[in-house]
Amino acid sequence: MPLHRIYHSPGQFSKDDKTGLTEAITQIYTNPQIANLPAFYVVVLFIPIEEENFFVGGKNTKNFVRISVQHIARSFDSYEQSNEFLQRYENVLAPFIKERGFDWEVDIEQIDRNLWRENGLSPPLPRSDAEKEWVRLNKAVPY
Repeated sequence: MPLHRIYHSPGQFSKDDKTGLTEAITQIYTNPQIANLPAFYVVVLFIPIEEENFFVGGKNTKNFVRISVQHIARSFDSYEQSNEFLQRYENVLAPFIKERGFDWEVDIEQIDRNLWRENGLSPPLPRSDAEKEWVRLNKAVPY
Protein backbone atom coordinates (compact mmCIF):
# COMPACT_ATOMS: atom_id res chain seq x y z
CA MET A 1 0.00 0.00 0.00
CA PRO A 2 1.75 3.12 -1.06
CA LEU A 3 0.33 6.22 0.58
CA HIS A 4 1.39 9.55 -0.94
CA ARG A 5 0.81 12.74 1.03
CA ILE A 6 1.38 15.81 -1.13
CA TYR A 7 1.60 18.99 0.95
CA HIS A 8 1.23 22.11 -1.18
CA SER A 9 -0.01 25.68 -1.23
CA PRO A 10 -3.64 26.15 -2.24
CA GLY A 11 -4.03 26.63 -5.98
CA GLN A 12 -0.77 24.95 -6.98
CA PHE A 13 -2.65 22.04 -8.54
CA SER A 14 -5.87 22.15 -10.57
CA LYS A 15 -8.33 19.27 -10.52
CA ASP A 16 -6.86 18.08 -13.85
CA ASP A 17 -3.32 18.34 -12.41
CA LYS A 18 -4.34 16.20 -9.43
CA THR A 19 -5.96 13.61 -11.68
CA GLY A 20 -2.97 13.51 -14.03
CA LEU A 21 -0.40 13.24 -11.25
CA THR A 22 -2.41 10.60 -9.41
CA GLU A 23 -2.80 8.52 -12.59
CA ALA A 24 0.94 8.78 -13.33
CA ILE A 25 1.86 7.73 -9.77
CA THR A 26 -0.59 4.81 -9.92
CA GLN A 27 0.92 3.61 -13.22
CA ILE A 28 4.31 3.24 -11.55
CA TYR A 29 2.87 0.79 -9.04
CA THR A 30 0.58 -1.14 -11.37
CA ASN A 31 3.36 -1.72 -13.92
CA PRO A 32 4.13 -5.48 -13.95
CA GLN A 33 7.87 -4.83 -14.36
CA ILE A 34 7.98 -2.61 -11.26
CA ALA A 35 5.57 -3.57 -8.48
CA ASN A 36 2.50 -5.10 -10.17
CA LEU A 37 0.21 -3.88 -7.41
CA PRO A 38 -3.55 -3.52 -7.79
CA ALA A 39 -4.50 0.09 -8.42
CA PHE A 40 -6.66 0.19 -5.29
CA TYR A 41 -3.50 -0.09 -3.16
CA VAL A 42 -2.31 3.34 -4.35
CA VAL A 43 -3.62 6.23 -2.27
CA VAL A 44 -2.73 9.86 -3.03
CA LEU A 45 -3.76 12.71 -0.73
CA PHE A 46 -3.40 16.35 -1.74
CA ILE A 47 -3.10 18.39 1.44
CA PRO A 48 -3.25 22.16 0.92
CA ILE A 49 -1.36 24.20 3.51
CA GLU A 50 -2.09 27.92 3.75
CA GLU A 51 0.99 30.10 3.24
CA GLU A 52 0.69 31.41 6.80
CA ASN A 53 1.20 27.81 7.99
CA PHE A 54 3.86 26.72 5.46
CA PHE A 55 7.46 27.53 6.37
CA VAL A 56 10.77 26.51 4.83
CA GLY A 57 13.98 27.79 6.39
CA GLY A 58 11.99 29.87 8.85
CA LYS A 59 10.16 31.78 6.10
CA ASN A 60 6.67 31.50 4.66
CA THR A 61 6.50 29.89 1.26
CA LYS A 62 3.98 29.17 -1.45
CA ASN A 63 6.51 27.71 -3.88
CA PHE A 64 7.28 24.43 -2.11
CA VAL A 65 5.79 20.94 -2.41
CA ARG A 66 6.54 18.30 0.22
CA ILE A 67 5.77 14.68 -0.64
CA SER A 68 5.85 11.98 1.98
CA VAL A 69 5.36 8.39 0.77
CA GLN A 70 4.79 5.27 2.85
CA HIS A 71 5.48 1.89 1.31
CA ILE A 72 4.00 -1.19 2.92
CA ALA A 73 3.20 -3.72 0.17
CA ARG A 74 6.74 -3.65 -1.27
CA SER A 75 10.19 -2.78 0.03
CA PHE A 76 13.39 -1.94 -1.77
CA ASP A 77 15.99 -4.68 -1.52
CA SER A 78 18.93 -2.53 -2.53
CA TYR A 79 20.19 0.99 -3.03
CA GLU A 80 19.93 0.43 -6.79
CA GLN A 81 16.22 -0.43 -6.54
CA SER A 82 15.44 2.60 -4.39
CA ASN A 83 17.46 4.90 -6.63
CA GLU A 84 15.74 3.54 -9.77
CA PHE A 85 12.33 4.04 -8.17
CA LEU A 86 13.15 7.60 -7.11
CA GLN A 87 14.25 8.40 -10.68
CA ARG A 88 10.92 7.12 -12.04
CA TYR A 89 9.06 9.04 -9.37
CA GLU A 90 10.95 12.29 -10.05
CA ASN A 91 10.17 11.89 -13.77
CA VAL A 92 6.46 11.57 -12.97
CA LEU A 93 6.58 14.67 -10.75
CA ALA A 94 8.52 16.81 -13.23
CA PRO A 95 5.65 18.16 -15.39
CA PHE A 96 3.57 19.01 -12.33
CA ILE A 97 6.26 20.40 -10.03
CA LYS A 98 9.78 20.86 -11.41
CA GLU A 99 8.74 22.25 -14.80
CA ARG A 100 6.47 24.78 -13.05
CA GLY A 101 9.35 26.14 -11.01
CA PHE A 102 8.28 24.75 -7.62
CA ASP A 103 10.83 23.51 -5.12
CA TRP A 104 10.11 20.03 -3.76
CA GLU A 105 11.21 17.33 -1.40
CA VAL A 106 10.32 13.63 -1.44
CA ASP A 107 10.85 11.00 1.23
CA ILE A 108 9.88 7.34 1.23
CA GLU A 109 9.30 5.45 4.42
CA GLN A 110 9.14 1.64 4.41
CA ILE A 111 6.66 0.23 6.90
CA ASP A 112 6.63 -3.30 8.32
CA ARG A 113 3.96 -5.12 6.27
CA ASN A 114 3.13 -7.25 9.33
CA LEU A 115 1.49 -4.13 10.77
CA TRP A 116 -0.85 -3.65 7.79
CA ARG A 117 -4.43 -4.73 7.12
CA GLU A 118 -6.68 -4.09 4.11
CA ASN A 119 -10.38 -4.16 5.02
CA GLY A 120 -9.45 -6.19 8.10
CA LEU A 121 -7.46 -8.76 6.10
CA SER A 122 -3.75 -9.43 5.97
CA PRO A 123 -2.77 -8.95 2.33
CA PRO A 124 -0.98 -11.88 0.69
CA LEU A 125 2.79 -12.01 0.52
CA PRO A 126 4.50 -10.14 -2.33
CA ARG A 127 4.58 -11.91 -5.70
CA SER A 128 2.88 -15.02 -4.31
CA ASP A 129 0.12 -16.94 -6.11
CA ALA A 130 -2.26 -15.61 -3.47
CA GLU A 131 -1.28 -12.03 -4.30
CA LYS A 132 -1.74 -12.68 -8.02
CA GLU A 133 -5.27 -13.86 -7.25
CA TRP A 134 -5.84 -10.86 -4.94
CA VAL A 135 -4.80 -8.54 -7.78
CA ARG A 136 -7.02 -10.37 -10.29
CA LEU A 137 -10.06 -10.21 -8.03
CA ASN A 138 -9.59 -6.54 -7.13
CA LYS A 139 -8.67 -4.95 -10.48
CA ALA A 140 -12.20 -3.67 -10.96
CA VAL A 141 -12.66 -2.26 -7.44
CA PRO A 142 -13.90 1.32 -8.06
CA TYR A 143 -12.12 3.14 -5.22
